[in-house]
Amino acid sequence: MAVAPGTEATAPPEVSLDGGESLLAWLRRMRAEQPVWRDAAGKVHVFRHEDIQRIVADPAAFSSDTVTRLSGGERQPPGGTLLLLDPPRHGKLRRLVSKVFTAKMVSDLAPRITQVATELLDGIDAARDDRFDVVESFANPLPVIVISSMLGVPPSDRPLFQVWADNLLTVDWETPEGMEVMGRTVQELDAYLRKHVTERREQERDDLISTLVRAEVDGETLNDDDVVSFAALLLLAGHVTTAVLLGNMLLSLDLEPELPAELRADRSRIPAFTEEVLRYRPPFLKIERVPTADTKIAGELVAENTMMYLWLLSANRDEQVFAEPDRFLTDRPNAKQMAFGHGIHYCLGAPLARMEGQIALNLMLDRYADIQVDHGTGLSYFDNRVNVFGLRQLPVSVRRV
Repeated sequence: MAVAPGTEATAPPEVSLDGGESLLAWLRRMRAEQPVWRDAAGKVHVFRHEDIQRIVADPAAFSSDTVTRLSGGERQPPGGTLLLLDPPRHGKLRRLVSKVFTAKMVSDLAPRITQVATELLDGIDAARDDRFDVVESFANPLPVIVISSMLGVPPSDRPLFQVWADNLLTVDWETPEGMEVMGRTVQELDAYLRKHVTERREQERDDLISTLVRAEVDGETLNDDDVVSFAALLLLAGHVTTAVLLGNMLLSLDLEPELPAELRADRSRIPAFTEEVLRYRPPFLKIERVPTADTKIAGELVAENTMMYLWLLSANRDEQVFAEPDRFLTDRPNAKQMAFGHGIHYCLGAPLARMEGQIALNLMLDRYADIQVDHGTGLSYFDNRVNVFGLRQLPVSVRRV
């Protein structure tokens, strides 16, 4: 049986309409009634945890290289773009990058993250303003400063990184204006990073770009395209995951009024709280795959080289996996949550995002006796085209300790 065609009337509601409540209701209905659905453009959407987990665990049957497959081989993904690579190239590149981006390297960043987060909060407090936008003043700049420091970018160039990160995250690339901004941003970022890679090949420094340049596994090294693409991916994905995670943490605390006092009293519960935030409000709505041959998913036929959207938000709310999935339960077993994916493409930056979010939250709990989200006109969400389940603006009112 072919996948039933979609219509505009059944398109997913925008997150920005009501913070995602209508979208979550739509996903709930699709899991129950139409777990595999073809939209008006012919793209297939998959909603159940079981199906999504099976797809991402089988890279031979479901390719991540959407660029090559959907262009009929006319285009190739940029060198080093891990998210768009299949085995065996993906495995070789991942081993090289993983040799650099180690658990120890991430844990060693804790003092630097604490310093940056403290300085940002000091700047907020220096203004003596009890109401501020957490995203603009704290959640956005924190990961950009940390990542640019890791890469060895001069502090004077960090505003450029913030502009590039904002452009890559917020522009609508389906419009001519958005395509122009996107193209210009990619060119500027590529040229900037390539210059730094060239400099590190001539003279190494104590930074991540230098470490990537000299990384070697079984005699293989990263070329310039690989280093540039991974650095760009780290900027975009690292920025998004941390900024959105921190915003979603604060929103979750605001909607569960007893939680701030509980976490303040027992900080050891913050990791479990973080995992429930990731399940309940994963940073990304969906990921993409393409079947390498005609296949069946939940009994529905999907043709080879069909663009597929795997809804991580839906998988994380699947009633067959999580009891009472629409309740926020801090101590829930969350081993199966898929906020950072699954399988060979599991997010390399997940430990960094978790650590940044937890350090930032601890510092805010230390500093503020009360944090209240302003649910008025200042609060706004990203819409679906950005593929982010989180807040564009998050105004809060605080009472200092």
